[in-house]
Amino acid sequence: MNLLINGNPRAFPSLRTGATLADLLAALALKQDRVAVEHNGSIVSRAAWDATPIAEGDKLEIVHFVGGGAC
Repeated sequence: MNLLINGNPRAFPSLRTGATLADLLAALALKQDRVAVEHNGSIVSRAAWDATPIAEGDKLEIVHFVGGGAC
């Protein structure tokens, strides 16, 4: 499956028809509690990732939160 992620084309041969946002995040090895996802222009709540299908050519923006700072 070919997707546009954060403006970059990416191929995911392991993802098939019926794959979900949760499947994509697993393929990217991202911790689901540290990202926000926009799918084709709409923000998708974390609770809906398992039920949100992705398809060839979809556009996604994935933001990964990073903690840190000075004490």
